[in-house]
Amino acid sequence: MAKKKSSPKKGKKPHKNKPTSKKYSKYKIEGDKITRERFCPRCGPGVFLMNSQGRVYCGKCHYSEFESKKKEEEKPKQSEKAN
Repeated sequence: MAKKKSSPKKGKKPHKNKPTSKKYSKYKIEGDKITRERFCPRCGPGVFLMNSQGRVYCGKCHYSEFESKKKEEEKPKQSEKAN
C-alpha cells in the first residue's frame, strides 16, 4: 500500500502586530506653539498628507500634489514681480 503525502499542519496562524500610528511625527513643538504638518484639503484637518518622492499624497481620498509642478509655477511668479 502506498503512503499518503503529509500536508502542512493546519490551524491558527501566528499573530502579527500591526505597525503603530506615527501621528506624533506630524506635529512639531516650537516653544509654546504646536505646529501641524500639511493636511488634506478634501478630508480636512484630521487627515495628514504623506510626503514621498516629490509629491504629497492622502491615503484616505487619494488626493495628490506634485511638488515639481508647484515649484515651476512659483518661479515665473517671482520673476514677474521683479519686472
